[in-house]
Amino acid sequence: MAVLTTISITFIPLLIGFILLYGTFKQVPTYESFVEGGKEGIKIAVQIIPFLVGMLVAIAIFRASGALDALMNLLRPLMKTIGVPAEIVPLIFIRPISGTAALGMTSDLIATYGPDSFIGRLASILQGSTDTTFYVLTVYFGAVGIKKMGDALKVGLLADVLGIIISIVVVTLVFGTI
Repeated sequence: MAVLTTISITFIPLLIGFILLYGTFKQVPTYESFVEGGKEGIKIAVQIIPFLVGMLVAIAIFRASGALDALMNLLRPLMKTIGVPAEIVPLIFIRPISGTAALGMTSDLIATYGPDSFIGRLASILQGSTDTTFYVLTVYFGAVGIKKMGDALKVGLLADVLGIIISIVVVTLVFGTI
């Protein structure tokens, strides 16, 4: 464990040093390049603000309208049949939409059921095995002006579904059932 700690402490400074030395060797103005990259980053951050606000408003409307609850109640019997606790259903549906909301749900599940419970472990692994597909597509594709994102949406949601299935299988195999 001490080796991993040493590696994690020294990796970033060594990486930065390597980049600076490599840039100097290749005669790249490293500081100026860094500043230029910072300028571009700020421009991109400003460009994505409208898309970010739109996505956050849509999420709030979806939750406040009761649509999320209705969808969850509809699918709870099916999830229970396949061995997925009903408490996990909201996390499965909110994770592709909002990382912050999903993290909040995961924190609530862990606080309620404990980190070593089946629900706590499944929530934790789901959190790391899926992505905020709708958020990524809306914000980043919108920022660069991509209008047709159908194939990316299909692939992203397929990856989320596979992440969910594999998470359930792994947690069940490693830690047992509910």
